[in-house]
Amino acid sequence: MDLIFKGNDMKTFTATPSDIEKSWILIDAEGIVLGRLASIVAMRLRGKHKASFTPHMDMGDNVIIVNADKIQLTGKKRDKPNYWHTGHPGGIKSRTNQEILEGKHPERVVMQAVKRMLPGGPLSRQQMTNLRVYAGGEHPHEAQSPEVLDVASMNKKNTRSA
Repeated sequence: MDLIFKGNDMKTFTATPSDIEKSWILIDAEGIVLGRLASIVAMRLRGKHKASFTPHMDMGDNVIIVNADKIQLTGKKRDKPNYWHTGHPGGIKSRTNQEILEGKHPERVVMQAVKRMLPGGPLSRQQMTNLRVYAGGEHPHEAQSPEVLDVASMNKKNTRSA
């Protein structure tokens, strides 16, 4: 019994722009652990949940996250400093996650966590444009009729009481 494979019997599928179908997903971040949410969102933005995943294409879905100001941080991550530099000599600055969450832009904590879960490069920057994060419970994307993704029910470790 000899198996002979001819040259074109097995082919690898590579998605083209016409093959890509994007959907809209709504996630409520209230009570969800930040790292677990960020890893799920990063997977959705890349499109790794799809059977037709192609690493060099932007195949991910559009993700809307609401209630980013009610995200949960485990351990001592509320006191962890986030650093940035102004570009001027001696211009290093820092804020803790607690200060950012209580400040004007609490959604930046979620954006930064998701950004760091994606591989660096132009494709990741393009995929980050498909993420919309809002501090409150309202969002202006009702016309896209997003489907709700319940992250809390995926795993009991995804939620943490305050």
